[in-house]
Amino acid sequence: MGTSKKLGIWIDHSMAYLMEFTSTPFEIKIVESDSEELACNATTFEELMVTKKRLLFTYYNKIAREMKNYNQFILFGPNNAKLELFDVLSEDDYFFNTTVEIKKTDSMTFAEQHKFIKAHFTHS
Repeated sequence: MGTSKKLGIWIDHSMAYLMEFTSTPFEIKIVESDSEELACNATTFEELMVTKKRLLFTYYNKIAREMKNYNQFILFGPNNAKLELFDVLSEDDYFFNTTVEIKKTDSMTFAEQHKFIKAHFTHS
């Protein structure tokens, strides 16, 4: 694969912050989910669940498209969104030859996320 391109992703069900590990200051790309806003328009619980699942799947696929230029990842955040994203990645052949690590963390500021990613990739 050549040079390893590393990406840290702090994720929850509403937003993902994608940060490439580089020696220069990290640039943060934000991917937002429409699931919370649009799922509230459902009239039945079943409709709510189907709509939310579909919107989350779309959200995870948007993130996966952004990940295609990288081959080493750390997914971290406070809830199961990182595991759900990993499930979507597992279905895509591109990610078979990549390294994906998952860590549970609390909510973090951008500075804390940056420090976490730097520490993770410096020691891995």
